[in-house]
Amino acid sequence: MKYNAVIFDLDGTILSTLDDLADSVNYVLEKNGMPKRTKEEIRRFVGNGIRSLIERSVAPETNTLTTDKVFADFIPYYKEHCADKTKPYDGIMDMLYTLKDNGIKLAVLSNKADYAVQELCDRYFNGIMEAVSGEIEGVPKKPAPDGVNLILDRLGVSKEKCVYIGDSEVDVYTANNSELDCICVDWGFRDRSVLQNAGAKTIVSTPEELADTILSNAF
Repeated sequence: MKYNAVIFDLDGTILSTLDDLADSVNYVLEKNGMPKRTKEEIRRFVGNGIRSLIERSVAPETNTLTTDKVFADFIPYYKEHCADKTKPYDGIMDMLYTLKDNGIKLAVLSNKADYAVQELCDRYFNGIMEAVSGEIEGVPKKPAPDGVNLILDRLGVSKEKCVYIGDSEVDVYTANNSELDCICVDWGFRDRSVLQNAGAKTIVSTPEELADTILSNAF
């Protein structure tokens, strides 16, 4: 049976967000007298939500109160600058339209703060996604299955008919915990070896290959 729904991770999967994340993190680190992080460090730190990103980025042995201050500074700054350099990866829009034209329901589930997920999806994927969700208070983050289950309910589809797409070990674990098939992409925030070590069985290297894999159900 072919899939009739796809749930995408956002950062590193369909949107290239690393530059804006790195710029925003370094702005608040410098503001609070801490050394900046490299883009490669930020790349490794992304995946478990913005609070975790800040906790990993602050200077070693930073106390909780100071971390709270950095986090509080980050929220308004990133809200204003989350789309300065962010854009869909090359080929993503064509891939999404191909899936939609073939009757596939499309959704986004991210550990990113919900305000940023909503803003970015409105900006880049308006009218394409049928359900969009970021980190919401009271709903456990990925890799817990709760967010996936909410999306499935909103789409009105079964687990057997849905595939999860992501770029990190968190996404592999999310799919497993949600009992969904999983396809990983290797153009995002994690190297192919990390995905393989996490148990990824299907990894694609281009949006075109991703569309073909979804539409053919070729696992």
